[in-house]
Amino acid sequence: MSVTVRVPAKVNVQLAVGAARPDGFHDLANVFLAVGLYDEVTVAPADGLRVTCEGPDAGQVPLDGTNLAARAAVALAGRRGIEPNVHIHIAKDIPVAGGMAGGSADGAGALLACDTLWGTGATRAELLDICAELGSDVPFSLVGGAALGTGRGERLTALETGGTFHWVFATAGRGLSTPAVFREFDRLTEGLSVPEPVASPDLLAALAKGDPDALAAAVSNDLQPAALSLFPELADTLEAGREAGALAALVSGSGPTTAFLARDAGSARTIAQALRSSGTCASARTAAGPVPGATVR
Repeated sequence: MSVTVRVPAKVNVQLAVGAARPDGFHDLANVFLAVGLYDEVTVAPADGLRVTCEGPDAGQVPLDGTNLAARAAVALAGRRGIEPNVHIHIAKDIPVAGGMAGGSADGAGALLACDTLWGTGATRAELLDICAELGSDVPFSLVGGAALGTGRGERLTALETGGTFHWVFATAGRGLSTPAVFREFDRLTEGLSVPEPVASPDLLAALAKGDPDALAAAVSNDLQPAALSLFPELADTLEAGREAGALAALVSGSGPTTAFLARDAGSARTIAQALRSSGTCASARTAAGPVPGATVR
């Protein structure tokens, strides 16, 4: 017997970042939107814990105990007093180290898959608690849709959306480390007064109305200057997307994937083709959201 869970990528339509806390984390106002790029995580009984991976970026995925999917299996098994004896196979289609929560998606996917396989009867609240222990973005990967994440991003409030938003995602030729981007944010803001992060009322209203023009006017990412500082070539990708007709262009999360909001599906295809031809990115793909979170297939 095996269980397969499909789990989506995310884009941050707003990422407001506060000053570093004593524990090293940052308070966030993180508005997540789940989009239709997916990893599939399959778990099956095994003699021990094993992780395998396939897909375009599979060679960049750790297959040891540091993988969030493996950590999810260990965490759930530990709570139930059982051994995490499963083979976890990840069919990866979300960019690796791209600011789209691919690793977090795998953690949420493995957690739901193991819960289903083992019949643990864990409540949604318990699963979300384990997700929060695994990482700041993991709870949203389980929930999907649209949500505001506060604290370090793990405390979620579901948000209303009034329609579908169309996006193009341009991947870069290399990854960016999320901790490195936050360190650069701290360096760039050293000595400055960093405001408390709050969700933009205009952005929340745009999501609720399903209005791409209003959303384009309100998107923001406080980590973008840090990502551009570490990866200056991303500015060329952002400009290429704007020139191709994107309503908004921003770095997705900690990057280096860049996200472009389009008016509709046809516009998204046009922007993606222009980006592929621009020579400023490794690939460009379209996706729409919101979509559901981790789902058993």
